[in-house]
Amino acid sequence: MTQASRPFRSLWTRRQGLRQWLHGAAAAFLWCLLIGLVLAGVSGWRDFWHNILYSVCIGMCCWGLIDASFRGLAYAMRKGRPCPEGAEQEWPGLPWIALAVIFGSVGGFSIGQQLGDLISGLHTRSLWSAQWSHAAAMLTVTGVASLVATAFFYTRHRMAAAQVEAEHARRVAAETQLLLLQAQLEPHMLFNTLANLRVLIGLDTARAQAMLDQLIAFLRATLEASRVGHHALRDEFARLRDYLSLMQVRMGERLQARFELPDELASLQLPALLLQPLVENAIKHGLEPKIEGGTLSVQARMQGEDCLLVVSDSGRGHFPAADTAGTGFGLQQVRERLQARYGEAAGLSLSYPPDGGCRIEIHIPRRLMTAPAPAASP
Repeated sequence: MTQASRPFRSLWTRRQGLRQWLHGAAAAFLWCLLIGLVLAGVSGWRDFWHNILYSVCIGMCCWGLIDASFRGLAYAMRKGRPCPEGAEQEWPGLPWIALAVIFGSVGGFSIGQQLGDLISGLHTRSLWSAQWSHAAAMLTVTGVASLVATAFFYTRHRMAAAQVEAEHARRVAAETQLLLLQAQLEPHMLFNTLANLRVLIGLDTARAQAMLDQLIAFLRATLEASRVGHHALRDEFARLRDYLSLMQVRMGERLQARFELPDELASLQLPALLLQPLVENAIKHGLEPKIEGGTLSVQARMQGEDCLLVVSDSGRGHFPAADTAGTGFGLQQVRERLQARYGEAAGLSLSYPPDGGCRIEIHIPRRLMTAPAPAASP
């Protein structure tokens, strides 16, 4: 994180913490209203507003003291270190929770009762001057209500923590899968290119030497790109241009390339070299076997809320049966990378236009491409 971004991240974290605290306060307030309604019903709906007033005052004071106790204990257990950015406020152990509930119930009742007297103008008997049985009953009601509310908040916290852990495990699994798929992509691309070079050496030594020079520059840029895990669409198109320039050394005028990338889409992020296998397939199965060659087109445009990426060629048409079924390396590898990164939100479709050639479309929601994808850890 840069120095300039820290204040914004800190502000965002504080806002998240405030939002969580407000949600807790709202839930506690509704719980106090419910208890007030129950007490009013038990008393025959006499002094309805007084029951509501004292229930809210006492309950919110109890919640405030208990919540403050939890935060203070957690802060002390971290030895004065602040809560890490993005982390939810942790809870202390059950013994400390029990002590905090007892302290909050007794202190909250006393403070809330005085607050209720101040607002209503009444003078109720305090907890310490009441008879033992009456004081015990009041503390029992307050303690049970505080315990139930604390159990609710604790359960919600544990469920949220479990959800965060599950999401983290899912993300790590997806990143690991992306890393394995990327490791497959690099040698596959290299072997295909070397096979093309081997064929050209036997046909035209001068062109083979030019292709070798182009290959060295291409591999330097491409292997560097493959290490970042993700990059902008402009970088993806740049790597494809490098690859097609390399193929044009071999195929000459038989290969024509066309790129369409609107400026407003150039900064969108996607997994590095995602389109590379599709371009390789288009040349190997579509354009190269065709005597007169043809045109390969790579386009990016918006289609509704999705970014549509299209790789099309005017080659001979149908891929081999394995690729058409999605079990060949090219289509399978791209499909798996899309699934690992975007789940069911993205998809790939293959079609054969009536005028010949092959067309592959990838759709990805633009909202998922506006920030860099999480890089897989090596």
